[in-house]
Amino acid sequence: MTLTIDGDWTATVSGGEPLSTAPGFDFRDFRVRIVPYADVDERGRFLMGTFGSAAWLWDTPDELRFDPVGRELVGAEFQIVGEAADAEDAARVPATPLARPGGLRADEARDFRLEVTTELCRAPGDTVLTCLRDLDVLDEPLEARIGIAPDVALLVQHGTVVGWSLADPVRYLTSGFAAPDPAPPAPATRLLFTRCLDLVTTPLLDEVRDRNPAAVATLRALDQDLRNQREDRCRADALLALIGELVEDYG
Repeated sequence: MTLTIDGDWTATVSGGEPLSTAPGFDFRDFRVRIVPYADVDERGRFLMGTFGSAAWLWDTPDELRFDPVGRELVGAEFQIVGEAADAEDAARVPATPLARPGGLRADEARDFRLEVTTELCRAPGDTVLTCLRDLDVLDEPLEARIGIAPDVALLVQHGTVVGWSLADPVRYLTSGFAAPDPAPPAPATRLLFTRCLDLVTTPLLDEVRDRNPAAVATLRALDQDLRNQREDRCRADALLALIGELVEDYG
């Protein structure tokens, strides 16, 4: 299958293996990274040695990076929009087709721009986060889901990439470039994760910023519950990186 990503820039779903690196969901920055580097310096060297879509000055697209020799996908970084779509629209996200693992190979070695998505659809229980180009995507069936990494898939419609998804996002919570905890998340963390998303992806966040007393009380209670979480501390701390900052600013 040939995928159009940016105008006339295309890549082919190859028979190669998808990325083996586990995605990292940096909750504070609301980004998902599937990358081989662990700090800013390594990131700079990685960008210099690859081609594709990447941030430049004031322009911050999503990133797909390819090896210049084999033109195979070697890393990706996606931004998550801050406001979730209505539950009615999220319910329209199709369950099929299922994700099929596949490598991605650029058809030519030149840079392009991968536009960030504009719509976030939360599945019940936040078992899947789906990010779409726009809600018009939901008016027609998807052609394919290409699993480019563990639990990460590109969504394809009419041969064009129209979004991406992350399954079991709480499993991949982390901070910065750190690898996520390989142990499964605690049930309590899953509940706290949904509460955090309820706060930061809905109008409740605007109420917090307006210092509405009830909204601030909700924020402070969430902050306290995260601090009191005795197990799964790495994921709790990843959530606290943003929630604690909101408490400092508005609580």
